[in-house]
Amino acid sequence: MSSGAVAVLTAAGSGSRLGAGYPKALVELAGCSLVGHAASRLCATGEIEGLVVTAPAEHLATFHAALAAAPGLTVPWQVVPGGTSRQASVAAGLAALDEARDPASVYDVVLVHDAARPLAPPAMMRRIIFAVRSGHSAVVPGLAVTDTIKRVDAALPGSAVTVPAALGATAHGTAAYGAATPDVAGGVLLVAGTVDRTTLRAVQTPQGFAWDLLLRAHAAGAGRAGAEATAATDDSALVEALGESVWIVDGDARAMKITTSQDLALAQILVQTEET
Repeated sequence: MSSGAVAVLTAAGSGSRLGAGYPKALVELAGCSLVGHAASRLCATGEIEGLVVTAPAEHLATFHAALAAAPGLTVPWQVVPGGTSRQASVAAGLAALDEARDPASVYDVVLVHDAARPLAPPAMMRRIIFAVRSGHSAVVPGLAVTDTIKRVDAALPGSAVTVPAALGATAHGTAAYGAATPDVAGGVLLVAGTVDRTTLRAVQTPQGFAWDLLLRAHAAGAGRAGAEATAATDDSALVEALGESVWIVDGDARAMKITTSQDLALAQILVQTEET
């Protein structure tokens, strides 16, 4: 009986903050869609034997075309409809992988990745796969937090602040000469303390799991998946809810999340750096 690694690539988000007018994963970066970049890098690990992409149900054909045009897709792949939340989309991807599994084979590792992080490097992905195969059943990549982090007292309402007209307040409380001068409700919050940033990591994707563990975690947390307000924000949170350990390996700055047009511009620079 053979075993191998597989991947779920979530791409069902609308990407409204990017302002493209269509799903973010279809936005092009250096001539290739974001979802195509992410899928190609998963294949470039040399470890992935199967890939499922979750996409908005109304855009399945467009996603299929975008992936077919992407270079480097060397493993069997398919596109399936995503769910009402990211958690539900991952569950749909896992179900599709399970259905496609050869009865004579098993999956030892599953990566869960986001198309919004299209430049996550294959070397980082291989590091995650190796860690799972070494006995760490849930592994996430993370970067050390470099900013000073303050904890605010959420129990106390923010104080309303009237910004002087000379400072040119905007509706968001930032200076812009000639703007209106509104009250900035909640503009001042009480600091409750400074967090020890040496204990913090900013988590990225892909995240890697032993196949059976992730199936069990999604089954146990299925009741949360119906809406984004209750759904887990990442798969490792579902594993934590089981009381299982989650481990961190070094992340990579190239695995940045693309949310805004500024992020996309930075990703363009990173792609150019890769090519030189």
